[in-house]
Amino acid sequence: MKTGLLLLSGGSGTRMGAPKHALAHPGGGSWGGHLVRVFAAVFPDGPVQVLGDPLPDHPDLPRLEDPREGPAVALRVWARADGPDVDRWWVAACDQVRWTPQRLTEWARIGEAADPEATHWVMALHGGHLQPLGGWLPDGFRPSLITSTTRSLMGLATALPHLAIPCDGPEWVDVDTPEERAEFEGGA
Repeated sequence: MKTGLLLLSGGSGTRMGAPKHALAHPGGGSWGGHLVRVFAAVFPDGPVQVLGDPLPDHPDLPRLEDPREGPAVALRVWARADGPDVDRWWVAACDQVRWTPQRLTEWARIGEAADPEATHWVMALHGGHLQPLGGWLPDGFRPSLITSTTRSLMGLATALPHLAIPCDGPEWVDVDTPEERAEFEGGA
């Protein structure tokens, strides 16, 4: 199954003092760059598209402007644009900085086994919460995304055919506050 990475980097980063995608990752490079490296380790030939601001360590990656109205609206913008021929996209946000190649390999295996034809948005159910970001979004959902009018990512995700896979693991925990960032950096 041909897989691409759609990396959301459009947040303003006001709580962190700087945009999250450009923050330094303890493993080297930026938070966004870390996710690109993890993806490339698992899918070396997979295309990457950035939806938002360019990454400081990967400024030449193809990207689209994020209208800064939330992920659901950003996905509609992305769906209208031409893109590479893939079956599904790993839709990740730049604050999902705990992913490793090993965990992504396992998640890819789980996602493909659950949805071998890429006909569902495969999401994690982590701590009782549905996690659309970090999930597998079929490229074939572009027409449905374009015609959607919801501004809620959860509303968008649950309106489309989806599967919720119970998952645990630190990769599903976003880093959203300065305190969470300090904890992440101290334990990395």
